[in-house]
Amino acid sequence: MPRPPTKPALNSPFLPLAASLPSPRALPPTRLSPEKRPRRLSSAAVSAAASTSFSADPSAELRALCSHGQLAQALWLLESSAEQPDEDAYVALFRLCEWRRAVEPGLRACAHADDRHAWFGLRLGNAMLSMLVRFGETWQAWRVFAKMPERDVFSWNIMVGGYGKAGLLEEALDLYHRMMWAGVRPDVYTFPCVLRSCGGIPDWRMGREVHAHVLRFGFGGEVDVLNALMTMYAKCGDAVAARKVFDSMTMMDCISWNAMIAGHFENGECNTGLELFLTMLENEVQPNLMTITSVTVASGLLSDISFAKEMHGLAVKRGFATDVAFCNSLIQMYASLGMMGQARTVFSRMDTRDAMSWTAMISGYEKNGFPDKALEVYALMEVNNVSPDDITIASALAACACLGRLDIGVKLHELAESKGFMSYIVVANALLEMYAKSKHIDKAIEVFKCMPEKDVVSWSSMIAGFCFNHRNFEALYYFRHMLADVKPNSVTFIAALAGCAATGALRSGKEIHAHVLRHGIGSEGYLPNALIDLYVKCGQTGYAWAQFCAHGAKDVVSWNTMLAGFVAHGHGDTALSFFNKMVKTGECPDEVTFVALLCACSRGGMVNEGWELFHSMTEKYSIVPNLKHYACMVDLLCRVGQLAEAHNFINEMPIAPDAAVWGALLNGCRIHRHVELGELASKYVLELEPNDAGYHVLLCDLYADAGRWDKLARVRKTMRDKGLDHDSGCSWVEVKGVVHAFLTDDESHPQIREINTVLEGIYERMKASGCAPVESHSPEDKEVSKDDIFCGHSERLAVVFGLINTAPGTLVSITKNQYTCQSCHRILKMISNIVRRDIIVRDSNQLHHFKDGSCTCGDEGYA
Repeated sequence: MPRPPTKPALNSPFLPLAASLPSPRALPPTRLSPEKRPRRLSSAAVSAAASTSFSADPSAELRALCSHGQLAQALWLLESSAEQPDEDAYVALFRLCEWRRAVEPGLRACAHADDRHAWFGLRLGNAMLSMLVRFGETWQAWRVFAKMPERDVFSWNIMVGGYGKAGLLEEALDLYHRMMWAGVRPDVYTFPCVLRSCGGIPDWRMGREVHAHVLRFGFGGEVDVLNALMTMYAKCGDAVAARKVFDSMTMMDCISWNAMIAGHFENGECNTGLELFLTMLENEVQPNLMTITSVTVASGLLSDISFAKEMHGLAVKRGFATDVAFCNSLIQMYASLGMMGQARTVFSRMDTRDAMSWTAMISGYEKNGFPDKALEVYALMEVNNVSPDDITIASALAACACLGRLDIGVKLHELAESKGFMSYIVVANALLEMYAKSKHIDKAIEVFKCMPEKDVVSWSSMIAGFCFNHRNFEALYYFRHMLADVKPNSVTFIAALAGCAATGALRSGKEIHAHVLRHGIGSEGYLPNALIDLYVKCGQTGYAWAQFCAHGAKDVVSWNTMLAGFVAHGHGDTALSFFNKMVKTGECPDEVTFVALLCACSRGGMVNEGWELFHSMTEKYSIVPNLKHYACMVDLLCRVGQLAEAHNFINEMPIAPDAAVWGALLNGCRIHRHVELGELASKYVLELEPNDAGYHVLLCDLYADAGRWDKLARVRKTMRDKGLDHDSGCSWVEVKGVVHAFLTDDESHPQIREINTVLEGIYERMKASGCAPVESHSPEDKEVSKDDIFCGHSERLAVVFGLINTAPGTLVSITKNQYTCQSCHRILKMISNIVRRDIIVRDSNQLHHFKDGSCTCGDEGYA
């Protein structure tokens, strides 16, 4: 027999009605009350029924077969009989198909009825609707609904409920409105369906309107309706209204308590929810599995281990210890408390595990800082042939992002595509983060462009990913485009501010600061510290200090950021006094604090203060020095010429020195031209970092300053053989809100002639005053000199462009990706003296503030 038609017949008298209703979509089956299982016929009875003449009464025979559950015979009789059965026979057949979940026979029976009826009576239509909606045959149900001249509340309830369960929530509410306009009075079964749709959107205003309907039609005392009302308000974020409904109930069941307890948890009111749970126990209302599961998960969010263990014990006493859903909630609870050992014990003792069990373990390990164990559990999940869901894949991708496991991440991407999970935004967002952190930002862009929907997490991940991959201009470009479609949150602003700080885009940073204030989230999360960091890195210590003072809840990161700002601007004494103030306020310093302090001592040549701070780390603050602290101490000793002491300090280190420690010694040897010790340091540093161009250049400079041209040539040849090319020098300057980039030897800028003319004038004035720029003198030296490889001189172009295009007296702020060489340093000091302008250059090593012919770095390393 042919399948039912997929579109309504052209001669249907109800086409106008069908066109006026919302378009149908695929629906899942509705949850209906099962009928009693029909009595089966004996073989003799079947034979007798089959041999009976069709002409007697086909309808009666069809009803008899259906009443005895003989579906195959009933369907054969239906399609073989020339006489059309009556409505009761059809109804019996449709109910049997629905009870049996017999989709194919049901559709054949539906097609048979559709061919023989121009319209359907109420009883027949309702039976067909019930069956088709349960089968998920939306379009067929829609055709039946359109051919029903008479509909009662049951007809509408089936369609409204079916749409809601299919996730077509707005269409479900539209059908409810049409039902009201048709004058059909809703019943006690209508409102739970409608309220679930309101909560799912969520639509608080529509929910309030339906609440008014509940009271108008006299259902304010129905427990099922009031339970649905509580759930709707909770999902719409109005826990107060939900609690008012709960408190007004004269009769409650366990579902009522569960709905209100879960409503408090969903709205972040964990303490209130737990208090209500205790009240439930005091009132001797027996909790069910849903209650225990909900409370168990929420207790993990309170960081109260004793209460969590009490919940575990209560569940065991109540007999829920072996239930899979409860065990899954236990794993989540212990994971939230950071007790992964207990979570693992629960998991290992489970006789049966579902996908949620494995996902809870994977997510728990990832969120507690054990991404390697998360991937191990995922591998075991594959071995056990458990099919992952979207949350599983998202959690595993987060672990891959932490470990940089691109290989596993790519396989998870392929799996997500094969299972159709790419439309799930949580999976796509996890892929964005994984590719960005694996340094494959272009692949992240591909995923982002293919996403059908993008939320604030999607945009924030891309912006942060661009910053992580040093593509800060693209980060700001995406941020501006995001503002047109999605409201940013604190994480978005933090990522965008990082992009501004990296490029020195002060004006753009101020605009983002204004956005933050307009959104009223200036004190949310890490945002205050991100703003301090922006102003510090843009050389605006005044703004940074104002932001620091305005930040009420200062943490150690706030103090560290401000402390690093003082150090970067060469204010070592201020940094030390600021540290003393920090300690007096009761803020406990951490490892980062002492890195900044030791850097301040190093740049200021304060050896005694440096040693005192280094020893106080362990003696006073119980902080074990790490490699960064040791590198700072070596740098401190080397800068004051204590190379032998620095070498002995390295030999006495309790941990193996890394390349940064030996590199600090190599740099000290370069400054003080100690070739023998420098060669020893280079031996260790190049063993640890054989492909780092910077350390090779330091060694070249050591040989060049000592006149060891033969050894310099060998290092240069090694660099060529290894292909240690350097990035082009690039400097950025922001003028009138636009960031301009200048590359080494780039002549493409539209104002390049004017810039070069001004530079030549500055060079002539320097020569006239006996301060000619320092340039490389020999071709061999120039090929590997630090000036050309680590500088590129691009900041000269950027500074002059800023001077030309800004008002007199305006500060010019430059950010560059490489080292500032001696020649550029000397030129910029001269420019600041000639034009009487402050110039700030933040290069890859430090921040230079030029003013009146001097620099805050004290010419350290430029003598």
